Amino acid sequence: MGATLLFGAIASSALIIGAAIGVRFELPKRLLAMLLAFAAGALITALSFELFEDSYERGGIWLAAIGLFIGAAVFTGLSALLDRWAQPHGRARAADEYQGSAKLDTDAAAQELPASSATTRGAAGLALLAAVTLDGVPENLALGISLTEGTGGVALLAAIFVSNLPEALVGAASMREQGRSAAQILGLWTVCAVLLTLAVLAGAAWLTGTDPSVVSLPLAFAAGAVIASLADTLMPEAFEHGGPAVALSTAAGFVLAFVLSLA
Repeated sequence: MGATLLFGAIASSALIIGAAIGVRFELPKRLLAMLLAFAAGALITALSFELFEDSYERGGIWLAAIGLFIGAAVFTGLSALLDRWAQPHGRARAADEYQGSAKLDTDAAAQELPASSATTRGAAGLALLAAVTLDGVPENLALGISLTEGTGGVALLAAIFVSNLPEALVGAASMREQGRSAAQILGLWTVCAVLLTLAVLAGAAWLTGTDPSVVSLPLAFAAGAVIASLADTLMPEAFEHGGPAVALSTAAGFVLAFVLSLA
């Protein structure tokens, strides 16, 4: 259990690291896009070779597929609600321009452009914090199961870490632009990190060794949440601000996570 706690703390520590960077620094927009793309590549490996494959082996294709679609639907619905909360008048979209997710306001963390109204009114950072928590709980439950049962988990750990970091960075920067103190921002993201670490322990303590079909559903649900976050938020936002070059960052994230999955 000590090793599980350590791995959970490592995965969640990216939230605190990202928040600390977001409070203190403004980064080039393209660098943020590269970080998001790298995270997306790592998550593709994790959902393919850790989450969905493990769910399929435990419960079969129907249970895995149902769980994946439920996870994708739940995350998509909650993400849309959080975007509306962050920007209550809806996403402003020109006919030929993608404006991105209202909650993932990368302008707040970048040097080039001012933060959006969603950030300055205080909703974007909190909405992103909520989204990271909702996405992170099933992922960390799955991480706890994988680590305890010896079925891998290193690639999933890496994917969680690299995806948490840029999201926490942007969320903390949004909170900073809204006028919150550094102590308050770091405190909020630390609470989130502790909660997600506890989710790792919960997966290890309560779901390990149970009926395979029971474990199959949360694994597939986590895979669905991950694939929805990739399609809905991470990859569109990365391409919007990084252009075609983000393809290389996505490939690098995929390869690194795949190599770690072989360890």
